[in-house]
Amino acid sequence: MQRQTQTQRQTLKYSPLQIQMLNLLHLTTMELEQRIKEELEENPILEEGKEENAAEETADEFEDPNDTLGAGEDNSVQDYYDWDEFRDDDVPDYKTYANNQAPDNELYTRPVVEAISFRDDLKQQVHFLQLDERQQLIADFILDSLDEDGFLRRESDVIADDISFANSMFIEGDEVNMLLKLIQQLDPPGIAAKDLRECLLIQLNRLENRDDTWHSAYRIVSDAFDELGSRNYDKIMRITGLDEECLKKAIQVITTLNPKPASGLRNDSIINESIKPDFMLWYTEDGEIEVQLTWGNSPALRLNKLFTQMAEQKNDKATNQFLKNKMNSAKWFIDAIKQRENTMLSTLKAIVRLQYDYFQSGDVKKLRPMILKDVAEIINMDISTVSRVTTNKYVQTPFGIVLLKDLFTEGVTNEDGTEVSNREIQEAIREIVAAEDKRHPYNDQQITDMLSEKGYSVARRTVAKYREQMNIPTARLRVTI
Repeated sequence: MQRQTQTQRQTLKYSPLQIQMLNLLHLTTMELEQRIKEELEENPILEEGKEENAAEETADEFEDPNDTLGAGEDNSVQDYYDWDEFRDDDVPDYKTYANNQAPDNELYTRPVVEAISFRDDLKQQVHFLQLDERQQLIADFILDSLDEDGFLRRESDVIADDISFANSMFIEGDEVNMLLKLIQQLDPPGIAAKDLRECLLIQLNRLENRDDTWHSAYRIVSDAFDELGSRNYDKIMRITGLDEECLKKAIQVITTLNPKPASGLRNDSIINESIKPDFMLWYTEDGEIEVQLTWGNSPALRLNKLFTQMAEQKNDKATNQFLKNKMNSAKWFIDAIKQRENTMLSTLKAIVRLQYDYFQSGDVKKLRPMILKDVAEIINMDISTVSRVTTNKYVQTPFGIVLLKDLFTEGVTNEDGTEVSNREIQEAIREIVAAEDKRHPYNDQQITDMLSEKGYSVARRTVAKYREQMNIPTARLRVTI
């Protein structure tokens, strides 16, 4: 016998409007514009533009009551049968003269850049070597085997075996080596080298000025390459017998070489994306801070009157259901856009309130420790909502474009008990490294002691972590002569 039981539980369900708003919150300005375009194409009831109620009232207010046209008269505009007679009536005179078009009248079209990969560029150079079909096949295989930095990391015998197996022909390693030497003579210098040492030697051999400094640089790369990588200059001088002045000149020549020969040609997959700020921040005459969303962040949307009237009429069931669904979807989308604007503005105002001193001056040292929870408590929203609003969002300030996520920092308590931002400590580390003697740079423990003298109580491993975050190498790699 079945028994019926009664249970009580609590569940969380999102309304369609909440789901719509959550999907829009994390979008950037450009992504939102694209999302609005897609919604306009999919939903015929949604259209771009402001409501026309106010415009219609204004038109009726200024309507001429003494208009001679009656209600029953034809108000249509006369059709011109000879358009050539009237088409130039509204054209300004300056446009009828040559080379007198205003620059604003020219439509800007973004130029299309033809990108070519560095492998294709090298293959074009190989075609000028007048190779036979067999040699051309080997050369193309070698070029296709280069990595993204332009190095050939595979052995010649392995490449020969792969070509032989793929083309049912016997290729020897000596043939690969012969064509590899030809390819290494192509531009840029250093291409198709086995490793960095060979790459630098190839570039040195391409230099025309072979003075004493050149010979010193060549000897350093060939005989003391490992010591050069670790910047052990004392050992380099013992191996090569160079004095400090000659070593310094040779190092200057080596630093002009390119460790990644294909880096300047790898433009086939690199796309520079411009940043479009989502917020604008400026100062008023009274010194107060004002914020707003950037222009075009969310264009005005409205419901199409024609389809709205059709939805109110008695149509067949399928048509009514379709129009009803599209109308609800359009209303939800418009409401979600408005809620997104309000949420984003309230979030930024809360951030400005917490980081007021920073936004007044732009000094990173004035950043206060701030986490997502601090902002969420001010605007009475969930932490996840604040995270969506601040992800990949930028604000245009008088001192530059700032990523909102960079304003959220952890706090460290200094010796006097006040809490400071880790960004402030990072800037202090950057200043210490910038002012150090590059012949004897500070190690992490020395930097920790200097920070302690300034009142920042941090551990050595914390200094190492901040140094790595700022891409500052270790003391050994910062040594110069």
